[in-house]
Amino acid sequence: MGTTQLESVPEPKYWHLKTVLSEALDHDFAVGEILPNERELAARFGVARATLRQALEQLELEGRLQRRRGVGTTVAPPRVGVAVGSARHSWPGESADGWEAVDAAEALPTAAVLKLLAGGSGSAASGSASAVFAADQPVYTVRRTRVTEGQVVAAELLYVPAASVPGLSAIDAPAGPARARAVLRELQRLALDGQDRSVELGSARADDAKELDRLPGAPVLLVTTRYFTAGGTAAVSVATYRADTCRLTFGDEGVEITETRVAS
Repeated sequence: MGTTQLESVPEPKYWHLKTVLSEALDHDFAVGEILPNERELAARFGVARATLRQALEQLELEGRLQRRRGVGTTVAPPRVGVAVGSARHSWPGESADGWEAVDAAEALPTAAVLKLLAGGSGSAASGSASAVFAADQPVYTVRRTRVTEGQVVAAELLYVPAASVPGLSAIDAPAGPARARAVLRELQRLALDGQDRSVELGSARADDAKELDRLPGAPVLLVTTRYFTAGGTAAVSVATYRADTCRLTFGDEGVEITETRVAS
């Protein structure tokens, strides 16, 4: 990469630097290659490190760069458009949904989980009333991950009220993936009336970052899905996707999430 003079450019310095860096990524670097450190890049382009960080953060948000623990900033692979989330009327864990069960735990719900479960019935519920959830009624939390080419690209927390899966108490699967799969099988016995989904951009919390091999605060896509039965909300999924490996497209089925091939 060569140097460039940015002082006379009317647009923000970091934005122009982002454009220069993007062109360099196209011509001078290979997928997976590690970029020079911030001090060297800032000196090379004659900018403050704060300006450089803004440009790098924007490129990471756009999926051009990946910041990896213990490695540094690398050139991200191109996105390849493998659908992971647009199917309607499908319970979590049904065939070919691409997620791997990790474990399941039973506990009383926090205020945040109660708020998720009580969030309206939505149009997909065909007018059914939202269930009233009590703080003294247990909820199963199922943890699942989505892996592409050996790397975790998404992590999910699925909240299932015990009342939705009453037959689970008779199943001897105390912990781990077997317990998670048992919760999913019991959930699939219900008649699914519909579901709704919302997507927002967020920042990785410490636990999300560790699960996804990202730095805390890295951009992520938060996908919340509510599953409805005749009685109201039967379960709520909160899935965290790496923003550098996923993109959103829009079609007849609403929002579709696509994932990229991940560099090793």
